[in-house]
Amino acid sequence: MAPFWKLSLAGFAATAITFGPARMGFGLFLPQFRDSFDLTSTTAGLLSGLGFMGFFAGLLIAQHLTSHNGPRRAVLTGLAAATLGLATVALAQNTAQLAMGVFLALSSAGFSWAPFNNAVHRQVPYDTRPEALSAISTGTGLGVALAGLLALAMAQSGLSWQMCWALFAALGALAFLANIPALRDTAGSPGPGQPPDWSVLRMRAAGPLFAIALSQGVTSATFISFAADRVAQTGPLPGLAQGLAPAVVFTVYGVLGLAGLFTDHIKARTGLAWLVRLLLWASALSLALVALAPAHWAGVLFAAGLQGANVMMMSAVLAFWSERLFPSQPSVSFTAVLLAVAAGSVLGPTLAGAASDTLGPAPMFLIAALLPLILSLVTGPKRIVERFE
Repeated sequence: MAPFWKLSLAGFAATAITFGPARMGFGLFLPQFRDSFDLTSTTAGLLSGLGFMGFFAGLLIAQHLTSHNGPRRAVLTGLAAATLGLATVALAQNTAQLAMGVFLALSSAGFSWAPFNNAVHRQVPYDTRPEALSAISTGTGLGVALAGLLALAMAQSGLSWQMCWALFAALGALAFLANIPALRDTAGSPGPGQPPDWSVLRMRAAGPLFAIALSQGVTSATFISFAADRVAQTGPLPGLAQGLAPAVVFTVYGVLGLAGLFTDHIKARTGLAWLVRLLLWASALSLALVALAPAHWAGVLFAAGLQGANVMMMSAVLAFWSERLFPSQPSVSFTAVLLAVAAGSVLGPTLAGAASDTLGPAPMFLIAALLPLILSLVTGPKRIVERFE
């Protein structure tokens, strides 16, 4: 199989698990976790923030592994962590065990994506790299959609949430096995290029990249942690049975997230600066709709679809934007971007949970919506550049 297809499919499978159920599963099943473990919004925010600390740690360890041993070991470590974390949640009997499982599961997202930038940079021709990176990042959409459909089946058939997480763990094991041969050619070596040099990231043109990555972490983690719970707590959508709303939210989120596959084609027509601005507006509108229209089908569907498309397309943008800004340091630059996303992902749910208990969920989501809206105003086309070193 050609490197483009081999790495695109392997990366798609890896992100489908690690950025699908491993990263989104906590928010998807938060209503069940509230009942099983008696969680408040503050506690839920702390657990989600702890999970994203695992994401942060995974990024740092993955960068070390990639720079010394190539991307294969980092990816396989991440998929092993996903499998173990998902299984731990399935077997959890108390909040401490739930926290451990969430931490391990979310750490897998840090391990299993950034190394693919290294692999693609080494093996895929320059002109098709953005398309390959877009395909890899969009695996999240399929993973989230499948998780949502499984949660829907659970609610309709009486399948326990523990069984759903056991099935997630089995899928993680399959992705682990599939990536072993796919990454064989990248094993044992970081590949040609300069040694890691974090100092190059201080260039002025990277400021908007890292600011947008931080904002993306705050808003996307807030949405995936609390949006489905907000809809569920507001009451059933008209004509929908109680308990099905979270599954609907994440299924739509995942399906519309497949728009990420077309990110490179859309960017070619709009330009990078306008694409980024449109995605920031989509994020702000999505959060505002969760605040203002959580009991209306149109509001919920638009909110989930906009957020799904925003997250997957922005993920693809961050991947190829960092690769183009820092072609000599593709893994280091993307790891730095994801560290900014991870930092925002720790802050977002932690502060959002406390704000929800203090101010209420609607004001919390409206405050969160201000961040991408303000950022879209201060990072205009003149400040967003796509260039080489």
